[in-house]
Amino acid sequence: MVELINVSYSYEDKVALKDINLKIEKGELCVIVGPNGSGKSTLVSVICGIYKPDKGVVKLFGKEDHNHFRKKISFVPQKVSSFNQLFPISVKETVLLGLVPQKGYFKGFSSQDLKKVDEILQKLDLIEFKEKQLGKLSGGQQQRVFIARALISEPELLILDEPTVGIDSKSEEILYKLLLEQKAKNTTIVMVTHDIFAIKSYADKIICMKDGEILTICGAQEFSVKKYKQIYFED
Repeated sequence: MVELINVSYSYEDKVALKDINLKIEKGELCVIVGPNGSGKSTLVSVICGIYKPDKGVVKLFGKEDHNHFRKKISFVPQKVSSFNQLFPISVKETVLLGLVPQKGYFKGFSSQDLKKVDEILQKLDLIEFKEKQLGKLSGGQQQRVFIARALISEPELLILDEPTVGIDSKSEEILYKLLLEQKAKNTTIVMVTHDIFAIKSYADKIICMKDGEILTICGAQEFSVKKYKQIYFED
């Protein structure tokens, strides 16, 4: 599903990624961890095509030309609640925006589309807020709305950049339950997180980054929280 070959990326004179080599298989729940500034968010932005690498190759679905596959990918960026809180858009309208890449900007939404909105909001415990203005919701509720927007298109590749930051425990529990449901549908999931205790229960593959490089890739069973803290946070 995802393959990076000798990928590097820089912000002006700062190297953010250094010769990244990575493979993520279909149906895997892959977690990216590491300290702040290690390149995690840059890595998923390169995978999504937000950033073009300075060198190297990014393959999605086995191809270098990604345009045909954009409709199969959903991305939940970091700090999605930093939008204009006064913008007059409802929860329902926000979720429907997730269908625009598939339907186009000038086609209306069908009764089936509206039914899908209700179904995904029900799963995320948001159905009672369907007609409410998005900016009136709490941070955790807003995060769940944006996750609903990402899921309504039924993506084959779901990428989330720190989706649990700033959300309450209830939202976090709902999120992990939903990710497991998506994994059962063979959705490939790539998630950046600092929640290293929870990931051992959910992840198939853990990618540990530091200073723009991948130091280790391992399964959840091989991942040691104690060793992780020693390597990444202790001199």
